[in-house]
Formats: sequence, structure tokens, C-alpha cells
Amino acid sequence: MPRQKTKILEVKGLQIILGREEIVKNVSFSVEAGEYLSIIGPSGSGKTTLIRALIGTLPYIGEISWSPDIVIGYVPQKLDIERNVPLSLEDFLESKNKGGSKKETQKYLRLVNLPKELLKNPLGSLSGGEFQRALVALALLGNTNVLLFDEPTAGVDQPNEEQIYETLHRLQDEKEITIITITHDIDIAQRYSDKVLSLSRHKTLFGKPKDVLKPENLADVYGHGHHEFFHHIHDNN
Repeated sequence: MPRQKTKILEVKGLQIILGREEIVKNVSFSVEAGEYLSIIGPSGSGKTTLIRALIGTLPYIGEISWSPDIVIGYVPQKLDIERNVPLSLEDFLESKNKGGSKKETQKYLRLVNLPKELLKNPLGSLSGGEFQRALVALALLGNTNVLLFDEPTAGVDQPNEEQIYETLHRLQDEKEITIITITHDIDIAQRYSDKVLSLSRHKTLFGKPKDVLKPENLADVYGHGHHEFFHHIHDNN
């Protein structure tokens, strides 16, 4: 008998206005425990704005209902930290894991495929891929069961990008973590997502990848040159 899924997030009629501009208009979707939701859309469609509303940092009209037992870990597109400061990876992680054991920190390093030997290394010595995986580890600390990412592979080369997405998929599979991520790579959304939310100023689509990521839908969202969005197009909406 299949296991019954639990809805952990329901969004109804979401509207977000910044200044006098309506950034997000009448968006509705839901996420079940253990699902992987990809949010796609062109620059300026409100993807980052939506994520910020989900974590409670922006006002909105409508309904955002989280399950009461969720613990959210969030990694923004840009982290306001100077990587050249004399801060080790261990210090960086323990800034969130205060009171926690070193074994716990090392456990999360293993989950994201980082060797414990890196703990004493300064942040500035980490590669782009290592630093992004360290951010995933930081987000996981504290028994996180929902991960929100605003472009987890921005500025990362393709081999490391694949590793990071493989790590997220493995965490979803092994730890039953729910993942909500913004991506500009349609191939990644197709490969890993259980559901896709496609945002644009004139149309919102939500459903399974095979239904949302049809060529005619992508052409409607991105324009007929939508193939250019398949890899590594980044915005700051």
C-alpha cells in the first residue's frame, strides 16, 4: 500500500507588491513532504521575491500555510560574506551549530561530500563547488527538513553544478528532505523535479515536469528563443 503523502506547504492566491509594482500575481501551488519543487521563469518574473515571501521576509497578500513541524534551511543566491576574512570552514559552520558537537558538524559535511580535513581551511581557499556544498551543510544544521535554494549553483562550473544537484537529490532521497529551488536549467528541472512552478508576468503553470516543461509552454514563458535558457542564465529579480 503506497505511503500517504503529507502536504507541508500550501500557497493560495499569492500577490506581492513592491513599491507600486505587482511582482507576483495570483500564484497558487502546494508541496508535499519529500518532494522536489523547481521554480523556473525569465528574469523579473518574481522567483526570488516568491522565495523571500515563503521564508517570511516580505509582506504579501494571500495565503502561505506551512506545516507546524517544518524546519527551514535557506541559501540565498548571494551570501553577504567576505570569503577573504580569516574565518575557517569550521568557524563558519559552528556559527549556526552553537552548542552542537563536532560530530554533528562532521555528519553534515559527509552528507554533502566534503572531507572533514577542510574544516580548518579558510573559506577563501575553498573552490566554488566546495563553498556551495558548505552552504548546503550550513542550511542542513539543526535538523532541517525543508531546504530552499535561490539558484544553488550560481557561479559554479558545470562539473560542480552536477555534483551539487546530485547531492540535493541524494538528500531528498535518503533523508526525505523537501527541496524548493530556483533554477534556470530546464534539463535539471526535468531530471530532478517532482513538480515545477513556472512563473512569468502573464502566466503561471504548476504541475509535473512532463506537463509544465512542454515546448509550447516554454515558448510561451520565455519566447520562441527559449532554448537559450536551458543552461546557466542567472538573474537578480
